[in-house]
Amino acid sequence: MSAMTRRIGAEHTGAGVRGAAMAAAGGLLAAGALHVVWVFSPWPLDSRAEFAAVVVGVEEERLPSGPLTLAVAGALGVAAGLVATGARPASRFGRSRPVRAGLWAVSGAMAARGFGGLAGSGLGLWSKPAEFRHWDLRLYSPLCVALGGLTGYVALRTRRHQA
Repeated sequence: MSAMTRRIGAEHTGAGVRGAAMAAAGGLLAAGALHVVWVFSPWPLDSRAEFAAVVVGVEEERLPSGPLTLAVAGALGVAAGLVATGARPASRFGRSRPVRAGLWAVSGAMAARGFGGLAGSGLGLWSKPAEFRHWDLRLYSPLCVALGGLTGYVALRTRRHQA
């Protein structure tokens, strides 16, 4: 990589990009940690049935399995790692194609979940419990849109440059 390319990449890792990366990676890690907790507990709710309705939007018997929930937690952890790594384009890993593609995949997946949730819950496109729709519109979907946007910002501002 030429000195010019390194300088261009370094310019794109300013405070805004670092802050966006920290916020996105932190949010993804926190969501992953919550998924680990949910394998063992319905926290912050009192029962699995209440958790199923409010957090997942299903009947208790339709809750995802523990291994599936752990897989989601792992995926969120990997996503956080991709964001943190991708925010360092001067590093060999930060500019690698798999990390670059991963950043865009995380951004797209989170945005799709967020906008899909806003449409599904906001327009009544699916039959979910009212408690789930309430929190989906006020917390779950907006958080996914924000995490997708932050990740997309990191990906865009640290994209590969040709010398």
